[in-house]
Amino acid sequence: MDITTGDLTMRPFVFINSAMSADGKISSIDRKQVRISGKLDLQRVDELRAGSDAIMVGIGTLLADDPKLRIKSEPLRRARIFAGKNENPLRVVVDSRGRTPDTAKILGDGCIVAVSQRAPLERIESLSLSSDLVVTGDDRVDLSKLLCILYEKGVGRLMVEGGASLNWSLIEAGLVDEIYVFIGPLLIGGERAPTLIDGSGFQDGYPTLELLTLERLDEGALIRWRVINSR
Repeated sequence: MDITTGDLTMRPFVFINSAMSADGKISSIDRKQVRISGKLDLQRVDELRAGSDAIMVGIGTLLADDPKLRIKSEPLRRARIFAGKNENPLRVVVDSRGRTPDTAKILGDGCIVAVSQRAPLERIESLSLSSDLVVTGDDRVDLSKLLCILYEKGVGRLMVEGGASLNWSLIEAGLVDEIYVFIGPLLIGGERAPTLIDGSGFQDGYPTLELLTLERLDEGALIRWRVINSR
């Protein structure tokens, strides 16, 4: 178990990958997973995972979807092994209060669960049996320090797969380098349905983006942005 109060020195290259509807929703009003991506986009996501050192999700996404966060393609897994890497990237859960269920599919060898010092001791002890536990931050996980720890563990490229709250926290802290968004050909609606980033929102100093690529994919569009002005 890692407990840190150190300052951020170095961090991985961080990119968010997400799929959203044409009206900007990443899931439904009840925060259940909606199939937005087509076959080609799912293959693209698997390739992004294979090219990353770690994949990160927030506790909301974990509780809603119970993702495995492993690479699906056997050739991609073999290629990683041939390159001297682990079969799958590290899996990271940002879970300030230690709410990750002991039965979560993400747990096991290669999983890191990051909690704050507010997490109950019994949850810390339980999660440390099935994951590499990191404790940082008083009330919430200190993301800057967590990224520093991941960098020290050899993570040079970090893929973030949501959800909206984690995306917001990373962007608000100025910790995101690029954003990939697949826009699917459907409408979801709902004023309380999550968007790419939620949180309290910016009132000034809005982060700005540079468009890197825009292409048609499946029946939707894939956009890649560089974050050029973050807080």
